[in-house]
Amino acid sequence: MSIYSYHAKTIHGEDKSLRDFEGKVLLIVNTASECGFTPQFQGLQKLYDEVGNDNFEILGFPCNQFGGQDPGSDGEIAAFCSANYGVSFPMFSKVEVKGDNAHPLFKYLTSEQKGILTEDIKWNFTKFLVDKNGDVVDRFAPQKEPAKLKKEIENLIGA
Repeated sequence: MSIYSYHAKTIHGEDKSLRDFEGKVLLIVNTASECGFTPQFQGLQKLYDEVGNDNFEILGFPCNQFGGQDPGSDGEIAAFCSANYGVSFPMFSKVEVKGDNAHPLFKYLTSEQKGILTEDIKWNFTKFLVDKNGDVVDRFAPQKEPAKLKKEIENLIGA
């Protein structure tokens, strides 16, 4: 199995293969619209504007499992992200990221990069960094600001 074995539904309802991102460095983030970390959308968008090109993508996956902080529909989430943060990186349909109903992609990500004490994602805006070969190379806690990932991302792009 690799990250390219997975599919996910975009926030607009289209099935998308992660194989479409093959050869790119990826930052995969579980997001929420009503979280204390929600302003990180601004930092993610800035990172995407500065680094995003043919070699890098941010993939956002809304999740409502932590404090009910993303209760809206996919359409409402898409409108919120666009209107408030100008999000232009790919966003996907709302998913679960932990537990029995976790999306298979997140089961894979957490098995490849465990968190402190456990595999489980503990909160919104947990970030997974994937290299150009599709290997999950790092995991970052929600507190890690997107700007602090820029150098590591650029190093992976140049590798």
